[in-house]
Amino acid sequence: MPRSAPQSPRYCLSFTAAGLRPDLAAVIAGVHLEVEGDWALTRATVLERNALQARSASTGKRLESELRQRLQRLNGPQLKLLARGSSDERSAMAWLAVLKRIQIAADLTRQVLVSKLSSQDPVLRRSDMAAFYEDCERDHPELAALAPSSQQKVRSSLLQMLRDAGLLVGKAGQGGTLGMVQRPLLSPQVQELVNSDDPALMAGFLLHPPAKPAKSQKPAASPKTSSLQAAKPEVKSTAKPTAASKPAAHPKAKAAAKPAAQKAAPARRAKP
Repeated sequence: MPRSAPQSPRYCLSFTAAGLRPDLAAVIAGVHLEVEGDWALTRATVLERNALQARSASTGKRLESELRQRLQRLNGPQLKLLARGSSDERSAMAWLAVLKRIQIAADLTRQVLVSKLSSQDPVLRRSDMAAFYEDCERDHPELAALAPSSQQKVRSSLLQMLRDAGLLVGKAGQGGTLGMVQRPLLSPQVQELVNSDDPALMAGFLLHPPAKPAKSQKPAASPKTSSLQAAKPEVKSTAKPTAASKPAAHPKAKAAAKPAAQKAAPARRAKP
């Protein structure tokens, strides 16, 4: 019997309980560092303190649950930057957590936003989003099974997260435009933490992973050449030094030798 094609993993659609909320994500990350990395104790502490400033206990639980499940995808250095970094760095780490948990957000960024910039057409239109959701529903029936009101909530929540992450700017206008796609400004520390985690995640920030520097290799000598160089004896020069190569006599020495010869000549003529 022919095997059926593997089904795509189900989309996580509970993200509508909380937007990007980098401020609240930073609070949870700070508590997590405070309790030395215990997620169960993090949850209990956040809810006990009402650290998210929720108006009701049920709202606080929904916020904490959704944000915590995203942050559990981040590693230690990423959580530290989320808790202690600048406003832009907190937003970048919160968006990274979204990319790692919410697959529909990662697909939207890679399939729509990256292609918009590549084609030099940065205007995001309602028709772009409609085509994207139509493609998604083929592989994800759970998306098509949502009530119309829930579908609208998913779409509006995704757009708002794109704006909060700095990937979409400008308000929706006439003619079906939703805004302009742009690359967010990332600090060197954010780029390092994202790229060292998984270079493919750079696409979630509309960036290409940095190219690895090519290793410079010297051309290896051929065996024949190396054997000839090893066997070739060192040739010593046997040529006699020419007159030009002889060191010139010092002028004072010549002057001293000439008077001595003149004095010796008369002495030889006087000898019998």
